[in-house]
Amino acid sequence: MPLPKLPGLAGMLACSLAVHALAADAITRITIDAATPGHAVSPLLHGIFFEDINYGADGGLYAELVQNRSFEHDEHMFSWSTVSRGGAHGIVTMESADPLNAKNTHYARLVVSAPGRGFGVANEGFGGIALKQAENYLFSVRARGTAPLHVVLEDETGRPLGDASFPAPGPQWRELDATIRSAAAAPHARLVVLATAPGSSDLDVVSLFPEHTWKNRRNGLRADLVQMLADMHPAFMRFPGGCIVEGKDLTNRYQWKDTIGDIAARPQNWNRWQDAVRSTAPEYYQTYGLGFLEFFQLCEDIGAEPLPILNCGMACQFQSKQLVPLADIDPFVQDALDLIEFANGSVTSEWGAKRAALGHPEPFNLKMVGVGNEQWGEEYFERYPIFYKAIKAKYPDIKIVTGAGPGVDAGDLARYKLAWDKFKSGTPADIVDEHFYRSPQWFLDNVNRYDTQDRNGPKIFAGEFAAHDGVAKRNNLRAAIAEAAIMTGFVRNSDVVTMTSYAPLFAKAGAWQWNPDLIWFDNTRVYGSPSYYVQQLFSLNRPDVVLPVKLDPVAVSADPAQRSAPALYVVAGLDQKTGETILDVVNPSDHEVAAEIAQQGAARAAASVRLTVLTSTSANDENTFEAPTKVAPREETLKISGAIFPHSFPANSLTILRIKSGN
Repeated sequence: MPLPKLPGLAGMLACSLAVHALAADAITRITIDAATPGHAVSPLLHGIFFEDINYGADGGLYAELVQNRSFEHDEHMFSWSTVSRGGAHGIVTMESADPLNAKNTHYARLVVSAPGRGFGVANEGFGGIALKQAENYLFSVRARGTAPLHVVLEDETGRPLGDASFPAPGPQWRELDATIRSAAAAPHARLVVLATAPGSSDLDVVSLFPEHTWKNRRNGLRADLVQMLADMHPAFMRFPGGCIVEGKDLTNRYQWKDTIGDIAARPQNWNRWQDAVRSTAPEYYQTYGLGFLEFFQLCEDIGAEPLPILNCGMACQFQSKQLVPLADIDPFVQDALDLIEFANGSVTSEWGAKRAALGHPEPFNLKMVGVGNEQWGEEYFERYPIFYKAIKAKYPDIKIVTGAGPGVDAGDLARYKLAWDKFKSGTPADIVDEHFYRSPQWFLDNVNRYDTQDRNGPKIFAGEFAAHDGVAKRNNLRAAIAEAAIMTGFVRNSDVVTMTSYAPLFAKAGAWQWNPDLIWFDNTRVYGSPSYYVQQLFSLNRPDVVLPVKLDPVAVSADPAQRSAPALYVVAGLDQKTGETILDVVNPSDHEVAAEIAQQGAARAAASVRLTVLTSTSANDENTFEAPTKVAPREETLKISGAIFPHSFPANSLTILRIKSGN
């Protein structure tokens, strides 16, 4: 079939076109032109997007084990209960007089009349505190009062597994801390804090962390979840959202300056996803323990460029639609400028000094920021240019990501068209963020979406995408393979599509608001969805330059009725470090496709080809906690002889071939 010319690419035919006429006796030839390399592939092409949805932060990536540790949940004892031991009597009240600080205004007061063996409070964390045998846990509390305190880790039967004791802290707030070793494993343990003498005791910021967090940092992250991210080798990380950047209203918006420094001075905020229609969790809050310093450190740890997203003076347009008047926008702009200084400024600058005081004197080398999440309309385009002008005036090398609205077609088409009309008529834009959550078929139909994109206009960031299969929006192989298909188009058009990321990233079993999701976890386990492995494989096998590739049927059934619908999507490139040709082949059909592969203009191929195959017995297959790798990549070696070699691509599969040149 004729191949389209790609605008701005001098006719370079790097294609990911579907192949027609694939009956049982049809063979397709995939021809790679290794002698005519095309454009460079964006080094930032494959990244990740983190938003605190589905308990992705508190109760998830952030390793704090105590829920509502600062007693800020609407002035009630959410996730806490009272405990009386050995005939103890007392009351617990929520107080706000003379608080720990102005940003942490509530605390628990224990008033004990009969101490018995202790009166106090217990916390079961996020659906139970999961303890490991012989592991250490770091306990801390801000306390004042006249009674000694006794802290116990106990399993669901009340059996003590570890404890610590403190003398009465006295009349002023003090931080008390201890390391507690768990004598046994317990998946549903709880933390108990008891006053053991008559009198009054005030408690705030009651915290429990595993000693072994990611890199063993205090106030750290859950190591197994970070490892899942590190294993993807993401080129960038977009954070902290997403809709929480906007907030349901402007008081609820994410403010990065609230998220740095002492955790006791970080104000708690309720999560904009708390009242989501599909929420399975009754209350959802953000401690901001996972804040901007921790985000920047995480990016540094996993080798990802940070992409922070900032509020542009607009709350969620699906909810309150609140706007900051243009006359009052300056503090929002200053927050953006201050963030760049916090990330990159010298230790003698105001915000660089704050970063250094927090233990990171070296700059984070921030290169890009986003202004707004997925805002739209004239209101956005009145505000966004103010940010663009101010940021570029002070930091001309910072790239700015701007939004094109919540979607690209259907009900979002008018908003999307308005955004692009603005860019075409002079509104400045470096990178435009486009979002699409659609059916697997939409993804197949849009593989060539960016073939005709203006190469002289802004770059594209596919910042949120996922294939939603059916009403249940299942995390199955069918959805993952459709995503793989459109990603061949991303690679092929990576001169203009410079960044991409799936969304959402995390989901906690039993506490999610949105599906499908890339990574699922509970308190002790984690697994990647089939989509996770698609993202990982594309990231691990990103070529340095694209290579032209064409597909031709070389043996076709004479009976037109035997000819099938389009089946293969293909892209090729060169890994300049290894000298390997990388060929990505996606077969979303329900039948195997026979092919022969030819590489022209290259040295003689080696005697074997490395293959990575992602497939399963059914397109409906999903991974679960019980079968976490039911759909997972497998490695194979294909023995070949000659310049042309045969290979059949399984139904519902992504296959990545790495073809090494021989001597």
